[in-house]
Amino acid sequence: MDIFNIIVLVIMIVGSIAAAASKNLLGSVIIFMVYSLMMAILWQRMNAPDLAITEAAVGAGITSIFFIIALRKTKVIRK
Repeated sequence: MDIFNIIVLVIMIVGSIAAAASKNLLGSVIIFMVYSLMMAILWQRMNAPDLAITEAAVGAGITSIFFIIALRKTKVIRK
C-alpha cells in the first residue's frame, strides 16, 4: 500500500471522529466535506474515476450545501 493512501485513510479516520465529536454544527459540516473529498481522492487512487466524481459532486458538494441550508433555516447560522 502506498504511503499516500495511508495518509488519506488516517485523515478520513480522524475526520470521521472529529465530525461526530464536534460541538459546532457548521464545523461538523466542513469536516464532513473534507471527509468526502478525501474519499473522492481515495476512489481516484483506486482507479474508479466515476465514483470519485460522484463522491465529490454529491458528498462534498450537494450534501454539504443542503446541510448548510438546513443550519440556516434552523437559525444555527446567522446571515
